[in-house]
Amino acid sequence: MANEKQNLTKRNLAIRIAEETGLTQQQVQAVIQKTLDSLLDALREGQTVEFRRFGVFDVRERRQRIGRNPHRPDQVVVIPSRKVVRFRPGKDMKALFK
Repeated sequence: MANEKQNLTKRNLAIRIAEETGLTQQQVQAVIQKTLDSLLDALREGQTVEFRRFGVFDVRERRQRIGRNPHRPDQVVVIPSRKVVRFRPGKDMKALFK
């Protein structure tokens, strides 16, 4: 199981950055959390968040649509409109996954 991939968590990211920069894990975690909070605040206000060459986050309105209950296909269900966050990869990320 040494080949098993581990997810990158906020804690793992903080440890990695702390080791590379010499900052404490608490300092790095505070910066990461403030970054994420700022990103969420901007999206909540309807702003687009752009990280050049990495990608762009924005909020889109998903239109109301008609769905079907999978257990009762004859039953029509109205799925209300809602806002969703969209991510579009930037140049560097696209190049990684070609």
